[in-house]
Amino acid sequence: MRRLYLNLIHQHFVKYQQMAFLCGPRQVGKTTIAQQCSGFSPYYKYLNWDDLYHREEILLGFDAICRGLPLEAPLKKHKPVIIFDELHKYKNWKSLLKGFIDRYKGRLHILVTGSARLDVYRKGGDSLVGRYFLYRAHPLTVGELLRVELNKKLMADPAEMSKEKFYSLFEFGGFPEPFLQQDKAFSLQWQRLRRQQILQEDIRALANIQEISQLEMLTHILQNQASQQLVYSNLGNHIRVADNTIRRWISILESFYYCFTLKPWCKNITRSLIKEPKIYLWDWSIIEDKGQRVENFIAGHLLKAVQYWTDVGFGEFELYFLRNKDKQEVDFLLVKNNKPWLMVEAKASYKEQLSSSLKKFQSQVKADHVLQVAFDMPYEPIDCFKLKGPSIVPAITFLSQLP
Repeated sequence: MRRLYLNLIHQHFVKYQQMAFLCGPRQVGKTTIAQQCSGFSPYYKYLNWDDLYHREEILLGFDAICRGLPLEAPLKKHKPVIIFDELHKYKNWKSLLKGFIDRYKGRLHILVTGSARLDVYRKGGDSLVGRYFLYRAHPLTVGELLRVELNKKLMADPAEMSKEKFYSLFEFGGFPEPFLQQDKAFSLQWQRLRRQQILQEDIRALANIQEISQLEMLTHILQNQASQQLVYSNLGNHIRVADNTIRRWISILESFYYCFTLKPWCKNITRSLIKEPKIYLWDWSIIEDKGQRVENFIAGHLLKAVQYWTDVGFGEFELYFLRNKDKQEVDFLLVKNNKPWLMVEAKASYKEQLSSSLKKFQSQVKADHVLQVAFDMPYEPIDCFKLKGPSIVPAITFLSQLP
């Protein structure tokens, strides 16, 4: 399966000399994408830190890593490609990459992939600042199943997807293996294995958490509370740990792509609520309640869109939700360059009336687009972003216009 991100990495290699960082959840397809990069050049080397032989080669240093690659005389075409997979598990990975890019910049292409959040290293004091561009890989979405070409404009034209494929994506999730298998027994085994890998391998090894059984209990609770606001004190009481411990654990689960949180947008909101975030899961297929899964399904698509648009340079996009002290709420607010741009309310049924909260908050935030997205509404060939005023639109149409 060819992914959108393969084309994105190819475009990066054509345009830039910086390293490309591709981060994302376990099993999202990063290794497959990295190995498909072999088609970009006849000079290709793939090194995975989890492979003992590859690890030994990395530890031997630059000469061993570059052996056999034509780096002395820079090539104008078909520059060598080196892939470092899961390199963040090496204690000195940043120093290695800094030396590498400083020595060979312009002579080769470097892709670094990882399932821990490589983007956390963008903060001040990062020795790699200016030496890489970050791209964040997500599970499959409606838009990516319809097209993998890089869109030159923000919103794609609407395109029709079969109802069967749309519901398969909703049922089996966007991670490639279970989506392609479309087998319930396989999906259950895959979900169990992914949870074990995150908890037993990644978090235990890299986050130094000993209370894995309690953390696992938290993941099960979050599975039932997806799309709801977090109440840290309630979670702490249930698991019998302090509120601050729950906050720290959820932050770690975010770092390893089990879940993500959205904060409330407060600017220009009368009686705004500045409290707990809402929680969503990267794998919406494990959520049993249909209404919660629908909202999480939409959330996953929107998060992918805002991160993709930001990564490719369309602007700075962020995702929030809206809620005031009168308990009026809108599920999602997309902010473009710190200005409200798109409000989205997710609904399971198109028979529900247009939410009064959309009109209420629109009078305050003045978003460019206001949409109520109905999951079970049949496809319509309409451009959702040309509609005037708050409108009810089919989810299958709206999502087709996102990356």
